[in-house]
Amino acid sequence: MGDLALHVRDHLVLSGCALALALLAGVPLGTLLARLGGAREVLLGAVNAARVVPSLAVLALMLPLVGIGFAPALVALVLLAIPPIAVNTDLGLRGVAPAAVDAARGLGMSRGQIRARIEWPLALPVVFAGVRTATVEVISSATLAAFIGGGGLGEYIINGFAAGDVAQQLEGAVSVAVLALGADALLGILERRLRSTDGSQPGWGRQAA
Repeated sequence: MGDLALHVRDHLVLSGCALALALLAGVPLGTLLARLGGAREVLLGAVNAARVVPSLAVLALMLPLVGIGFAPALVALVLLAIPPIAVNTDLGLRGVAPAAVDAARGLGMSRGQIRARIEWPLALPVVFAGVRTATVEVISSATLAAFIGGGGLGEYIINGFAAGDVAQQLEGAVSVAVLALGADALLGILERRLRSTDGSQPGWGRQAA
């Protein structure tokens, strides 16, 4: 049980670091996408293309640059998590009703006030949906870190395959599934609490794209 707890800890540390870095990069990138004109489609296409690159391929590309271990696994997971966060941030900000922005401008709000009080509260549900998607994808894909010595629950799966130990494979797979579903459930609870706390914001009633 102690060994499992250590692997769960390593898995969560890797996933948490990847999500934190992806948020720092994905939200500004999505904001930039929402503000761009003609160049938006080109950049958005590049972001969407990154979503179809297999994580294992990214890991292989990172090996010559940063070697094996935690670092290449972290880079691969960050690259995996950025697209859904960036795309949903773009969708959320562009989905804000122009009438709401015009009304706020008519009330004398500055551009910064409009962004903070109107656009971001309305876009937040869609952005949050992207974060939930990224969280599940990162926790699930973090199993691949074990292929390059990054640790985590993927070691149970790899070692189980090598030894022909189905029980060990299941232990790793089930643990990852529980973590992913648990994280999604916790984020769902947080989303509902935010919705109930700020129920006056109409954006919380809108489905994420």
